Amino acid sequence: MTASTEVRQRLTGLQARLDAVNRAWTVDNYDSLFGFYVDILPQLMNAERCTIFIVDARTDRIWSKIGTDIQEREIEAPKEDSIVGQAVSSGQCIIENDLHRRPGFHREVESQTGFQTRNLVCAPIRSLTGHGVTGAVQVLNRNDDTPFSEQDARLVQEVADLLAMAIENVIVNQEILQITTRLNQEVAEFRSAYLGDVPFTAESQAMRSVLDMVRMVSATPVNVFIHGENGTGKEVIARMIHENSTRRDKPFVAVNCASIPENLMESEFFGYEKGAFTGASGSRAGRFEEADNGILFLDEVADMPMSIQPKFLRAIQEGEGCRLGSNKVHSYDLRIISATNRDLRQAVKDGDFREDLFYRLFAVEIFIPPLRERREDIAPLAQSFYDDISRRFKKKLAGFSPEVMTLLEQHPWPGNVRQLRREVERLVALTPEGQPMSMETCSSELRSHNPGSDATAGTTLRMPDRVRDLEVELIHRALKESRGNKVTASRLLGITRQGLHKKIKRYNIELG
Repeated sequence: MTASTEVRQRLTGLQARLDAVNRAWTVDNYDSLFGFYVDILPQLMNAERCTIFIVDARTDRIWSKIGTDIQEREIEAPKEDSIVGQAVSSGQCIIENDLHRRPGFHREVESQTGFQTRNLVCAPIRSLTGHGVTGAVQVLNRNDDTPFSEQDARLVQEVADLLAMAIENVIVNQEILQITTRLNQEVAEFRSAYLGDVPFTAESQAMRSVLDMVRMVSATPVNVFIHGENGTGKEVIARMIHENSTRRDKPFVAVNCASIPENLMESEFFGYEKGAFTGASGSRAGRFEEADNGILFLDEVADMPMSIQPKFLRAIQEGEGCRLGSNKVHSYDLRIISATNRDLRQAVKDGDFREDLFYRLFAVEIFIPPLRERREDIAPLAQSFYDDISRRFKKKLAGFSPEVMTLLEQHPWPGNVRQLRREVERLVALTPEGQPMSMETCSSELRSHNPGSDATAGTTLRMPDRVRDLEVELIHRALKESRGNKVTASRLLGITRQGLHKKIKRYNIELG
């Protein structure tokens, strides 16, 4: 082994340990660290009390985070007229030894807390990542009334420097939680708007079996597990179960377990009270509370960290839980639908997922096959997407050309239904008004699988073309014999009226 290889391996190991430590520390750990320094600093410096202040990144206001005998956010210090504000603005440690003789903001604090400030030392908490000053540490009143010294200032500044990373971790974690929550909401709204008006199409026997299962499980409050490849429509199925259940008028709360950092999982699912951690300026209900009486949809459930699984299991078993920063028990009456593209049973065998939680999460399993295994659904899905997208784009086209439809039906679709919709959206966007969607506007990925490149392409032996030609001819004959009556024509063809209507649209058959 070379020296450089050994160094890389040691660095990789150290990085893994650092990641483990970061994951192990929660917001509560940081709050405990703040509390430790608030307790220990007065003892080390023979002082009466200590307060840690935080700068609110969004409003630039300075609030007390934790202090001797005060509550979080009890004191708001102005930047201009307070010593804390001076320390934050200047980034310098400040010593004041004669405050009892001078007016200032400390007088207002005295009237608010009943505590008289005689002298103090205040050190800024400077960002380690170049984001200015994020807070300040303040120690007040020597017990023996001796003045604070430069040595005292250096000690407080050392503590402030040690707290800098903790402060940034708490602030960043809280911002991540807010972004994650907003992202989950936006994704749910986007999916609802994007797929909500498009009926679920199922002409293949495989998908008809899925819909039969959906109808059966919708009527009962059983927990359901949906699995299949990415893009097959797992959330669409989950929403169908919700819309057909007795809980249809109650919330459907969708959470992507893979998008939430591990150390924010607990506050995301169980919520928090005001002051539970830095940045918690108000209370927030967790996902369990939001889904009460409705359905909690856990997307990518296989990515749920092991650290949260025991508490999650208890919440499901007992139907209750507590917010961070509170002992009040909240009861949950909800139904859980979970989904993943991974093999959850294998994850249990590998020790990545608890077996007891696995059996608690669902009693019924629904598998959605990939699009390549149900090609009968491709054409009606494409037509359904075309109807919705052309209406949304306010474009009127002449539909799919036969060559494009053949290409769509024979493509392997590794991205499944989601990829098919994207392709149709591209076709609609790039096709001129009134024209049919042609090969020229297909993506390069789709054209690379063009079956026309085969030696047999274009010959009369190609079955899809012959089947399409035969269907068009039979539909024309049936419509002619029925004098345009679609009910009679569908009966002559041995298909449903709805099936006839779809084929007329698919093949752009003009009705005389």
